[in-house]
Amino acid sequence: MHGQMMAMPLTIHSLIDHGARYHGDTEIVSVETDGSKAKTTWKGISDRARQLGSALTKLGLFKGDRVATIAWNNARHLECYFGISCGGMVCHTINPRLFPEQLVYIINHAEDRVIFFDKTFLPIIEGIREKLTTVDTFVLMSERDEQAASKIPGLVFYEDFLAAGDENADWMDVDETDASSLCYTSGTTGNPKGVLYSHRSTVLHSLGAALPDTLNFSAREVMMPVVPMFHVNAWGVPYAAAMVGAKLVLPGPGLDGDSLARLIDDERVTVALGVPTIWQGLLASLDKLGSKAESLTRTVVGGSACPPSMIAEFREKYGTEVVHAWGMTETSPLGTANALLERHAGMTEEEQAKVRESQGRPPYGVELKIVDDEGNTLPEDGAAQGNLRIRGHWVVDSYFGAKADTTLESDGWFETGDVASIDADGFMTIRDRSKDIIKSGGEWISTVELESIAVGHPDIADAAAIAAKHEKWDERPVLIAVRAQGTNLTEKELIAFFSDKVAKWQIPDAVVFVEELPRNATGKVLKNKLRGAYGDVLLA
Repeated sequence: MHGQMMAMPLTIHSLIDHGARYHGDTEIVSVETDGSKAKTTWKGISDRARQLGSALTKLGLFKGDRVATIAWNNARHLECYFGISCGGMVCHTINPRLFPEQLVYIINHAEDRVIFFDKTFLPIIEGIREKLTTVDTFVLMSERDEQAASKIPGLVFYEDFLAAGDENADWMDVDETDASSLCYTSGTTGNPKGVLYSHRSTVLHSLGAALPDTLNFSAREVMMPVVPMFHVNAWGVPYAAAMVGAKLVLPGPGLDGDSLARLIDDERVTVALGVPTIWQGLLASLDKLGSKAESLTRTVVGGSACPPSMIAEFREKYGTEVVHAWGMTETSPLGTANALLERHAGMTEEEQAKVRESQGRPPYGVELKIVDDEGNTLPEDGAAQGNLRIRGHWVVDSYFGAKADTTLESDGWFETGDVASIDADGFMTIRDRSKDIIKSGGEWISTVELESIAVGHPDIADAAAIAAKHEKWDERPVLIAVRAQGTNLTEKELIAFFSDKVAKWQIPDAVVFVEELPRNATGKVLKNKLRGAYGDVLLA
C-alpha cells in the first residue's frame, strides 16, 4: 500500500519561488565590481532570473546545456545561479584563480556554451578565448562597455542580453534528478574533476544546512557568504538563503578585512561564512578600526581547520560563536557542522571550547565512518584514526565524464582523502590529509594540530607542517612558518612554544621561515611544493 500524499518535485525552482512569494521584499545587498553598493530583493532576483532563463532559451540553448560563470559574489551572479538552473541548463561556476591551462581544460571538458563574467576577469577571457572549443557566447556582466567590446569580438553585455528575455516566462519543466549545477575540484594533482549536482541534491543540501544543529539559517538572519560563489556554490548559501528568506549581503571583490568589517557593521550582518585566512584579516581589521561587530552572532569556518586561538578571540573579544564545519566539492559541500549537544550545557567554557575544536557531527542525510588501509571499519571512540569515508543524499556518485564505477569504493562509500577520528557522540575531527600526515617511527603526527599551535603564537601569521625525511625515524615534522609583520621570532623560541602543548616526540625538529606559503586556487597550502623544497632539510 502506498502513501496518499502529494508528490512535488524537489527542484531549485521551488527555492526561488518560495523566496519570491513569501519573502519577496527581503533585501539583497550587492557590492558591485566597481565597489559601489546596489540593493534588490528576492522578488527582483526571481524576476530577472526568469528573464535570464528565457534569454538563454531564445539564444538556442537546450535543457542540460552547460553555462559557465566567472564572477564575484554579487546580484547578477545570484540571478545566474537561479536563471540558468531553473531555465533547464546547468550552472557551471568557475574558479578564476585556477591556472589558465586548468581553466581551458575544465571549460572544454564541461562543453560550456556560454560564459558570463565580471569585468575583473576580462584579461583571463582574453587570454584563453581562442583555446575554448565549445563556447559560442561571451557575456560581460555589466552595462555596455566599448573598451571591453574592442577586446572580445562579438562580446555581449548582460543588460542587453537580459532585455531579450521575458520576465514573465515560465520556468523550464525539469525532473528533480536532472543536473542543476557543476563544480570542479581544485586539482592539486592531475586535472580537476567535475561534480554534477542535481536539483534534488541541492534542495536536500539546503534543508540539511539550515537545520538548527547545522548552520541554523532562518528569515531572521542577515547572511554574508564571504566564501566565493565560484567555490562549491558558496557552500550552498544562495540556495539556503532563498529557502529560508534571509537577507543576503554579497560582498563582491572586496574581501579584505577592512571592507568586510565595515560591511558587517553597515548591514548588521548576523552570520558570515568563509575560510580561516579571511577571518584572520577580519580580526585584525576589527581591532584596527575599533569595531565590536556587535551584530555578528556567529561565523562559519570551513576549508581548513580553524585554529583554537581564533575561536577563542572571536568568542572573548566579540561574543561571536565560531561554527566549525567540514566538507568537499564532492559533498555539495556540507559534511559536518559543530553544534553542542544538550549534555554539554553543564560543561565549563573551556570544556565546551575543546568540543568546538572538532569539525562536528553530520546532519541528517549524511553518514560517516573511518576505515583502516584494508577497508575495515574502525571504532568511533575518539582515539582511533582512519581514512574518512562518507555517503549521503548530496554526496557524489560519479565524477562528470568519468568511467562507471571509478569514483566510489567497493563498499559504495566515497573516500575523502582525509584521516579523521570520530567519537561516541559522532563528533568528527580531521587529523590530516592522508597524503600529508607524518608517520614518525610508526606513530602518526597530525600536521593540522602542529599548525594550529603555531598560528596561536602572536608572532606567527601563517604556518604549515610537513613530513621531512629522517634517517632514523623515516619522517619527522618540520614547520614552515611566516612571521607576523614587524616581528623577529627565532626558530628556538617557536619550537619552545610547543613544549607544553604536544608530546615531546611530536614537537617539530626544525623551523624554516618564509615570506609566504604557496597556495592553490581555493586557498589550500600546496604541501607537495613545500615537501619538494624542504623535505630533505633534516638529512644534512
